[in-house]
Amino acid sequence: MTAGYVLRRVGVFFIVLWAAASINFVLPRLAPGDPVRSRLAESQVTGVINQSGVNAMVKAYDQQFGLDKPVFVQYLRYLWNCLHFDFGFSIASYPTRVADLIGAAIPWTAVLLLVSTLIAFVAGSLLGALAAWPRAPRWVRYISVPLMGLSSVPYYLIGLVLIYLFAVLLPIFPSSGGYSVGSAVAVDGSFLADAASHSILPALSIVISAIGFWALSMRGMMVSTSGEDFITFAEAKGLRAARIFFRYGVRNAILPQVTHLALSLGTIVSGSIIVEVVFGYPGVGTLLFKAVTGQDYFVVYGIVFIVVLAIASTTLVIDLVYPLIDPRITYRRS
Repeated sequence: MTAGYVLRRVGVFFIVLWAAASINFVLPRLAPGDPVRSRLAESQVTGVINQSGVNAMVKAYDQQFGLDKPVFVQYLRYLWNCLHFDFGFSIASYPTRVADLIGAAIPWTAVLLLVSTLIAFVAGSLLGALAAWPRAPRWVRYISVPLMGLSSVPYYLIGLVLIYLFAVLLPIFPSSGGYSVGSAVAVDGSFLADAASHSILPALSIVISAIGFWALSMRGMMVSTSGEDFITFAEAKGLRAARIFFRYGVRNAILPQVTHLALSLGTIVSGSIIVEVVFGYPGVGTLLFKAVTGQDYFVVYGIVFIVVLAIASTTLVIDLVYPLIDPRITYRRS
């Protein structure tokens, strides 16, 4: 990997962030009228905020974004605020700042989706590789078909079935929420155990639905890899079956999986919106749903920017790590 390539990839990373921030700046200005002032007027009518609150928010936004200045000056100030993750105030939760709302929701979503995505990735990739391996145990073929079939079932449908089975029919786990009502958020054993019990059903719905997808894609790659000459050569050398499977088969078949995993991890911060809404989970997906339905524009813009940042970052990292996974990949000019 050359220094020039690394610099080019870092350059593309910042270009993507700049483009995403620019789109976030332009979109609200394409809407007819002034969406922020219209939403503030609605909040005043419904009693969410009073007249002094409206005036304070309008003044705050005018000062923050320089709305009385030329558009180019507003744009430069907006980019500067994005660099500091300053997305202004939430319209629906004034005077709470957008960064505070997102910061409070991200840990819930990150833990839930990170754990469930990694479990589904490891289990699904291993299952798919075994399903395509000629010397795999027979039981693998029996369980792979139904699990792969579940990949076509949406998360939320599996979630509803799990709620009925394990929260209504057999009340083993809580049916909704991130923790018990009345509990104070704290880093201690009792609260963490309570939060873990609330996360099992939403995590299980994601794992059950995603494991089949990972298995299907891995099986296709493993079928192609099994016919390669290096597999035949390794078998002719008399290497152990487990070594051939993991070192020669899985290692070469998993590269496309790693790319998709990077993109999946990048979208973790956006949350699994429908799953979080179904389970009432206090993550970014629920926050985004409430922001869209409540026309809380700056919360939406903040989440979109952070999602783009996460996807661009994970893509950059996996692009730089690829040569370490497979030494055959090089970015040097021939």
